[in-house]
Amino acid sequence: MMRQYELVERVQRYNPNCDEPLLNKAYVYAMRKHGTQTRASGDPYFSHPLEVAAILTDLRLDDATIAVALLHDTIEDTDATRAEIDKTFGEEIGKLVDGLTKIKRLDLVSKRAKQAENFRKLLLAIADDVRVLLVKLADRLHNMRTLQHMPESKRGRIAEETMEIYAPLAGRMGMHDMREELEDLAFQTLNPDAYATISERLAQLRAKNEGLISDIETNLTERLAERGIAAVVKGREKRPYSIFRKMQSKSIAFEQLSDIYGFRIIVGTVEACYRVIGVIHTTWPTVPGRFKDYLSTPKQNDYRSIHTTVVGPSRQRVELQIRTFAMDRVAEYGIAAHALYKDGEFGGRNIAKPQEESRAYDWLRRTIELLSQGDTPEEFLENTKLELFHDQVFCFTPKGRLIALPRGATPIDFAYAVHTDIGNTCVGCKINGHIMPLVTELRNGDEVDIIRSQAQTPPPAWESIAVTGKARAAIRRATRESVRQQYGALGRHILERAFLRGGHPFSDEALAAAVVPLGQANVADLLAAVGRGEIRAAEITGVLYPDQPAETHGERIAGPQAGNEEGWFDLQSGAGMKFRVPDGSNPGESKNAIPIRGLRGDLPVIFAPDGGAVPGDRIVGILTPGVGVTIYPIQSPALKEFEEQPEHWLDVRWDLDADKQDRFPARISVAALNEPGSLAAIAGTIADLDGNIDNLKMINRAPDFHEMIIDLEVWDLKHLNRIINQLRAKPNVSSASRVNG
Repeated sequence: MMRQYELVERVQRYNPNCDEPLLNKAYVYAMRKHGTQTRASGDPYFSHPLEVAAILTDLRLDDATIAVALLHDTIEDTDATRAEIDKTFGEEIGKLVDGLTKIKRLDLVSKRAKQAENFRKLLLAIADDVRVLLVKLADRLHNMRTLQHMPESKRGRIAEETMEIYAPLAGRMGMHDMREELEDLAFQTLNPDAYATISERLAQLRAKNEGLISDIETNLTERLAERGIAAVVKGREKRPYSIFRKMQSKSIAFEQLSDIYGFRIIVGTVEACYRVIGVIHTTWPTVPGRFKDYLSTPKQNDYRSIHTTVVGPSRQRVELQIRTFAMDRVAEYGIAAHALYKDGEFGGRNIAKPQEESRAYDWLRRTIELLSQGDTPEEFLENTKLELFHDQVFCFTPKGRLIALPRGATPIDFAYAVHTDIGNTCVGCKINGHIMPLVTELRNGDEVDIIRSQAQTPPPAWESIAVTGKARAAIRRATRESVRQQYGALGRHILERAFLRGGHPFSDEALAAAVVPLGQANVADLLAAVGRGEIRAAEITGVLYPDQPAETHGERIAGPQAGNEEGWFDLQSGAGMKFRVPDGSNPGESKNAIPIRGLRGDLPVIFAPDGGAVPGDRIVGILTPGVGVTIYPIQSPALKEFEEQPEHWLDVRWDLDADKQDRFPARISVAALNEPGSLAAIAGTIADLDGNIDNLKMINRAPDFHEMIIDLEVWDLKHLNRIINQLRAKPNVSSASRVNG
């Protein structure tokens, strides 16, 4: 176990002016608090926070972060309190320790919602101070290094959440070395056979090519020196999980891998990076399609480098990464490399703000913004993981703005990446000047021009097409808002009619007095609740006008018979049922009735599932909470189910747009002779009369005839009757009639 002075010496190597008393005090405090506690390995528990601190010294972090690493388990696992930490070490350190304490164990397998909620807590704590993330990642890295001491039943869960969350999060923060180690340790637990096989093959290859890496390092260094370029060349073998992932993604065998060895060439300036490329590409043949320039277009996590693959010495394919020393530090330490200190010097415990914000941290902040936009924890976790796991493509707006997107992104993702309003009003796109489908997968370098319409709202189906969490969240919000507005419009119609019958003026100001008594946040929510059937109009009028007789609060014009009051008469339906209808009126013509346009109108409307309704029918609406309004023809026997629910009955009327015709659902029953060609004749008759068959089902088959149910789409009642009459006239049809469920 590392001694107190050894930890201080590690910090002093990169920060000679470190706050030694702070580090000593944190060391002693944590050691005393953890006392005789032990880990699963039997080691003193204090060895864990000490190793976490050591990992953070490798990242060259400030004194406060090192102290937090020593203290990060004290509040959760000992009798230490936040107040005591604040008093002993200051509010800054207390706040960081408390942020880590609130992040409890994430359970990936058995408690999905709990994992999602705690992932939100993790990101919210990070948003306050990114050092929380650095300590958490170091904590997870040490736990993975000692995972073999955990019970076998827990190893899989810990390794899986490491692979699912912590490793990609480290990668997104630019901490590639930490990501690779986390992935390798998790891979060793999740797939031990594959890990062992690849490790064995690497060992064999290492023995076969002994000295190859040093030879290539020497060769590259000499070639560059001949051209006057001073460079540091570092070679290394790829890790087992990196190799396994490439074998899986490209469906190739180990022998087919071309870049098991990678080399970094580190130089002093950006200009020197491009000079190195010139030397390499004129010395060795390149592998086509393997050149990437992340200097001109950095990755979203600030990674900058030039990548190329050549057939180098000994005819061995090698991957080269060319970068400056500053870029190499960012590539190795990621967001930790942005912890710049005041005046360019180390200033004790105080960490300064970066001179310019890390792009990785900018992504993190934008991701956290989604927390306040209404997603459930599960949706938030799903969308964030989608972005964590994707590589990137770089596309351009027509004005040249660079947009970085996950690989597999579509123009829909592009539109939302530019601005939420552009995504919500997107109706099409041009890619490189050509009109293309919105489902097109974008490629590096594409110029995307979004075609917009202010009349557009994003269809819910877009959510399954979008790749980015931002786009998915925005589509969900827009869909919810659209549905809410539809229910609000329906609620307004219902209340306007109820107020009119009660002789009261209707206005939003009048409704405001009922908002609080009925448990709503505002008038818009109240209207939506009425539209969804959660609150009846009678409840609102009862709150606003308590002295009014209860019977005048009623809200239906057409509904089941409940007596034959003056001004009403009975309508005998075809099913032997009676309904009340205003005297001398038609429910389809009542001037105060709610207008029904069809399936694509302004209201959440569906048609009766067994038979539908068509213009020309007398119709009635049934309000179903959470569903909307279901439209039935007045003769439908299904209405009998709602006789005892008068509050759900609505007066509705057809309100068709002459310039835009819609088809409507209907159902017919046809009995035909069982002979060749009879079904074709029936279908042909329907098609000749411009009917559209939506579904056909045989319900009775006999040697001499068969009976079928046909679901149609027709323009109106006249159109439907014309089809039925023509079918009856066919010699092979014995009967045809309409069906109302």
